[in-house]
Amino acid sequence: MQTLLRRSSLLLATTVALFLAACSSPGTRVVLLPQADGTPSAVVVRAKDGEEVLSKPYQRATAAVGASGAPVVDQADAAKVQAENKPLFDMRPPPPQRYTVFFEVGTATLTAASQQIMTEALTAALARSGGDIVVTGHTDTKGAGEQNDQLSRRRAQEVAQLFVERQFPAARIEAVGRGERDLAVPTADEVDEPRNRRVTIEVR
Repeated sequence: MQTLLRRSSLLLATTVALFLAACSSPGTRVVLLPQADGTPSAVVVRAKDGEEVLSKPYQRATAAVGASGAPVVDQADAAKVQAENKPLFDMRPPPPQRYTVFFEVGTATLTAASQQIMTEALTAALARSGGDIVVTGHTDTKGAGEQNDQLSRRRAQEVAQLFVERQFPAARIEAVGRGERDLAVPTADEVDEPRNRRVTIEVR
């Protein structure tokens, strides 16, 4: 049985394994797929007498029935893997789409330009069957840290509520606040920076 794995989606990988056709040789074969966003990934493949780590895209580990020792690792041909498992690759969800909206200073009020971005994000979310939305609020460095934590949460909740008012299911929205952590534009304390007063929206 050949298994295609992404570290970030082991549940999907398990489902994938159930649908793959058996290989010509008995045993287990695992292929590590690249992450959609290009970030590094890795997976440990264990056999009865040892283990190997796959850390490069399309690296493959094979544990034949009756073989001793750790799985045998080689490099699979990406085009061949995709061709042999085309239905599974076609079933993959599209990569997340990311949007950013901005706020008036010290408020949870969106800027006028951000209203259009909200519409675009909602359209993208509704186009995905069973898709969900993660909204993360941020602030600039004006004000105390605790106040900014609260403000960032209010901003995230305000954006989430706008999606609900536009008929997106509330159960499929996650809203969190990061305060003045994760600044888009690094600044000193007490700096008014509009690009840091934002909510990031991930449609996935």
